[in-house]
Amino acid sequence: AFAVVRHLAYISLPCFTLMTRSKRVGNHKNGSKKNVSKLWKTKRRTKDLDEIHEDIKPQNALKLLHQEIDYDVPGNAQHYCLHCARYFIDQRSLNEHFKSKVHKRRLKQLSEEPYTQEEAERAAGMGCYIPPKKIAVKTQAAVEEMKT
Repeated sequence: AFAVVRHLAYISLPCFTLMTRSKRVGNHKNGSKKNVSKLWKTKRRTKDLDEIHEDIKPQNALKLLHQEIDYDVPGNAQHYCLHCARYFIDQRSLNEHFKSKVHKRRLKQLSEEPYTQEEAERAAGMGCYIPPKKIAVKTQAAVEEMKT
C-alpha cells in the first residue's frame, strides 16, 4: 500500500514553471493613442503667424470682421480677433481680450515680418543674411457697446 501511495504522489504533482511576465501586459489599453503630447499640441491648433499676416491685409480683414452669421462658432461669428484668430461670445469679452496678456504677446510676435523662402536660403548660406524688419501692428478698432 505504501508503494502505491508514493507512486500516486509523483503523478499528481502540478507542473511548476518559472514566474515570468505575462505577454498580455499593456493590452488593456486597446488602441489608445501612443503619442499623447502630439495630440495635446494639435488639440487647439490656431493659425500660424504667416496666415495671420495674410488676414491682417485690409481686403482680407474687412471680410473677416464683417462675416455672415454662423451659428456654429461662438458669438455667431460677429466678434472676431484678427490677430489671435479667435471668436468671442460678445463685444465685452472681445474688449477684455484686447487688454489681456495673450493678445499683447501675439501682437509682439506679429511685429516681425513673416518668414520667407528667401530668408531661409540666406540663412543656409546662399546670400547675405538680412535680419527681419519690424512691422507696426496695432489692435483692431474696438466697437463700443451701447449701454442702455
